[in-house]
Amino acid sequence: MSIITAIGVVGSGQMGSGIALIAAANGIDVFLHDTDPNALNRAKQSISTSIESLVRKGKISQASGACAEKGIRFSSNLEDLESSDIIIEAIVESEDVKKKLFSDLDKIVKSSAILATNTSSISISRLASATNRPQQVIGMHFMNPPPIMKLVEIIRGADTSDDTYNITKALAERLGKTVICSNDYPGFIVNRILMPMINEAFYVLYTNVASKEDIDAGMKLGTNQPMGPLELADFIGLDVCLSILKVLQTGLGDNRYAPCPLLVQYVDAGRLGKKRGVGVYNYNSENLENKPSPRI
Repeated sequence: MSIITAIGVVGSGQMGSGIALIAAANGIDVFLHDTDPNALNRAKQSISTSIESLVRKGKISQASGACAEKGIRFSSNLEDLESSDIIIEAIVESEDVKKKLFSDLDKIVKSSAILATNTSSISISRLASATNRPQQVIGMHFMNPPPIMKLVEIIRGADTSDDTYNITKALAERLGKTVICSNDYPGFIVNRILMPMINEAFYVLYTNVASKEDIDAGMKLGTNQPMGPLELADFIGLDVCLSILKVLQTGLGDNRYAPCPLLVQYVDAGRLGKKRGVGVYNYNSENLENKPSPRI
């Protein structure tokens, strides 16, 4: 079984930056790619801040933090990833965009490289069909934020080989993660269960059963969840939640996954959650009293 020594991460947002950080902190060379140079600059600053915070809180050692700082190279040129042993994409949750990326990567990276996707719901088999190496395509779904959350959900496509699975699982465990494995069905394990709960919370709010604060407090204190479902939806991104629910509804052919009209309305209005400053809750500095309680 091959040992991973170099990783390419495509997408420098919160997920991609977090994956790059934990890989570099574990002594793996990382190329972090984004087409937007400004996004790369923001990622560099964010990673540096995150490393300082993780070291201060004792989540990683000072030596690992220094390793992470030195181990990440930033690039807007996709060809720089050509020598990577595995590519982990963490771009927009769009099947067409991911397929285009995988098709491009298939022509660039070495023949032995694994193409992994951080998708939370899209079919691995369909993404693999855009390449000439379907046996080396796999789902590697990190939870958000990757440096903190312990779980990685691995999804095998129809043609994913045992060797690809074993290498990817070993990599996840090397990064300190616990691995669960799902077959290639819409939503996999986590979002197949999580998104209907979030959707139902929107329906409870939509039909005026309770306020957003009481819905979240009820689930946090009544079921011992660290975040209420509406707060969590804001953290994930309401547009991402909507996209996953549409995948579930279409892929499973069941209208019980139909997105709540209130969720659709919020996304149409640009209320996408914490990343936009407003979602179910308002995160603007002038509205501090309307922020949910911080995650524990």
